[in-house]
Amino acid sequence: MMLNRALTWRPASYHGHRKTHDFFEGWYFKLVDRTETRLYAVIPGVYLGKNGADSHCFVQTLDGLTGRSTFHRFPLAQFSAAGDRFAVCIGPNRFSADEISLDIRTEERQMQGRLSFERLVPWPVGLASPGIMGPYAFAPFMECYHGVVSLDHEIQGQMIVDGSPADFSRGRGYIEKDWGKSFPRAWIWMQTNHFEQPGTCLTGSVATIPWLGSAFRGFIVGLWHGGVLYRFATYSGASIKRLQLTDTHVIWHLAGRALGSGGALYRLEINAVRSEGGLLHAPYSSGMLQRVAESLTAQVQVRLLALQEGGEEVIFAETGRHAGLEINGELGEILDQTTG
Repeated sequence: MMLNRALTWRPASYHGHRKTHDFFEGWYFKLVDRTETRLYAVIPGVYLGKNGADSHCFVQTLDGLTGRSTFHRFPLAQFSAAGDRFAVCIGPNRFSADEISLDIRTEERQMQGRLSFERLVPWPVGLASPGIMGPYAFAPFMECYHGVVSLDHEIQGQMIVDGSPADFSRGRGYIEKDWGKSFPRAWIWMQTNHFEQPGTCLTGSVATIPWLGSAFRGFIVGLWHGGVLYRFATYSGASIKRLQLTDTHVIWHLAGRALGSGGALYRLEINAVRSEGGLLHAPYSSGMLQRVAESLTAQVQVRLLALQEGGEEVIFAETGRHAGLEINGELGEILDQTTG
C-alpha cells in the first residue's frame, strides 16, 4: 500500500502495478506544430480485462485535420512502466512527461521520431489536493480517475508521419491521463491551449460520477491564464449555471469562488463550437470499444468575469482554436436541457 499512497501525489505515474484485471490506464498527448497545420493526438495505454485473453497494451493516434484514427495493439508483455515516475514503454514506443519516441509502422499509420517537451505547466499537487481531482483523488472506489500532466508546453523535434516529414519544433502541446475501471456513462470533455495570448489553456470535463450506490454530476474546469490557474470544480463549491447541447454548440456556464485565484467570486462562460472528428477506442466494462468521437478542430469561446459589488469585470475573453472536444454517453444525465 505504500506505493499506492505515494502515487496519489504522482498522478502522472502508472497506477496499475498491483492490478491484474478490470483496470485501464491511458495518457493523452496533444501535438500541434508551429504552423498549426498538423494536429495529432497520441494515446498510449494498457487494458487489463476480466480474463488474460482480453488484456493488452496499445497506442492510438488521431489526425485532427482528417479525423482518421488508428489503434495499434501490442501484447501485454510489451508494456512496462517505472514505479516512481511517469516512464512507459509499449513495444518500441517510449513515453514520459518530457518526451515521446514513436516507432509505429503499419499499413494504417506510420509515425517515427522523437519529440521533447519544454517548460511544462503541471496541474498543482498539494497535500490536501493531489492534482485536478482534488480530495476525490483519495476515494478508493472511483470508477475513473483523471490527471493533468501539463496544461501547456513547447514541443521540439521532428517526426515522419505516413512518409512525410513533420517538424514540430516550437509547436504547442498538452498532456493528460485517465485510469480506473471504466469511462463514465456520460461525459463532455474539452481542451484548448491555442488562444491569441500564448500561455493560456482551458481544460474541463463534466461527467456522471457513481457514488455509494447512486450518482451525481461532477465537473472540473481549469483556466490557466496570466500565470494563474482558475479552478472551478464540484469539490470547490462552484456550480453549473447552464449546460446545454445543440447540434452546433456546447453552452456551459459556471460560477463560484475559483480555487487558486485568492477566493474571489467569478463566472466562467464557455461556448464550444462543435466539429467533425474521429472515433477512438475507450475502456468499458465489456472491453475496449471504438465508441468515442473526438474532434481536434473545435473552437471554444471563453469569458472569465470577476463578480464585484456594483458590476462585473472581464478578466479574459478569447476564442481557443484546435480544441479537443468529446461528447459521449447518456447525456440526459448531465445536461440541463438538450435542444435541436
